[in-house]
Amino acid sequence: MDRMKENLSPLFTDVTWGAGGSTADLSMQIALQAHNTGHVANLHMTCTNMAGVTDSKKAIKDALIQAKEGGIRNIVALRGDPPAGQDEWKAAEGGFTCALDLVEFMKAEFGDDFGIAVAGYPEGHPNAISEVEDPSTLTESEKKRSSCFDGKTYVCLDEDYKKEMDYLKKKVDAGSDIIITQMFFDVEIFKQFVNDCREWGINAPVVPGLMCINNYGGFKKMSKFCKTRVPEYLSEKMESLKDDADALKAFGVEFGASVCKELMEFGVEVLHFYTLNLEKVVYGILDNIGMGKELSAQTNEADAASMVAVGSAWARPGDKVKCKYGTGTVQEVQSSGSVVIKLETYSSEDYKEPTATIEKGEYEKIGGTV
Repeated sequence: MDRMKENLSPLFTDVTWGAGGSTADLSMQIALQAHNTGHVANLHMTCTNMAGVTDSKKAIKDALIQAKEGGIRNIVALRGDPPAGQDEWKAAEGGFTCALDLVEFMKAEFGDDFGIAVAGYPEGHPNAISEVEDPSTLTESEKKRSSCFDGKTYVCLDEDYKKEMDYLKKKVDAGSDIIITQMFFDVEIFKQFVNDCREWGINAPVVPGLMCINNYGGFKKMSKFCKTRVPEYLSEKMESLKDDADALKAFGVEFGASVCKELMEFGVEVLHFYTLNLEKVVYGILDNIGMGKELSAQTNEADAASMVAVGSAWARPGDKVKCKYGTGTVQEVQSSGSVVIKLETYSSEDYKEPTATIEKGEYEKIGGTV
């Protein structure tokens, strides 16, 4: 963050909240550190319950109070993803059911104390995207939004897309200030989304969310997870470079720069990069489009290798971990930082209980679900 502030001085710096509120405490600490070191912190907050919390609304209100008292004035209000290990998102008992609930709550409790951003989905929310058995039945607008993975076609059908736009208008009318979009690789889809926003009477600024291409695995994983449309030429290029990490990063810069230039020609004034805590491709893109000056020479990703998810700050239900008793899956993260692990393999004959509660720092993450 210090390098980013010194080299770029970005308009704002996003800090994500983690699926299921899994990194709530850490996210708050990072956002406060960002604010205290000169960043304009843009803290994500979701409707999902946090580990060890029984009153979700109170927990979120307390978090908002902490953010406000710490000087944070910008919140991204989101429904949130399901916690790791769960396929379906479920509202906490007595909690919020959607981002609209959260926006309305913030306006009612805090008035204009916070600038509020909400998510926009140019291709439709992943939950609104469905598999299509016969692609020949798609309308022209549906074809432009459609994606293909493992030989199957997916799209947010026109009827569902209209519902998505109606809901986005409700979020903005409730008091949201800006819209930050889901990642996309086809600029034409973003342009159509902006035009649709205006047609729906949604006049809030629309900021494009740009996922930097850093490696083949991450690209494939995220595009499939979000059902993001990948233009054929991009798919073919990625396949041709998948075994050459350096060439792929160089292409990530080239492709990202071309997307940014097209967006700016369309009238976009703010570019929002999903950096994934990496800087090389972002710096390269900014140099390429004339918004940086020899930033690439200042790239330092030496600390990327140390970004290993260990300790309770990163543990969440569904994570695979190992401890002194063996390996297993995290079932619960307690407020103390301890985790309850359902053991699957055992390292000792002396302990054969089905679960173990392990203190913070006494376990190590070995994998997990995203």
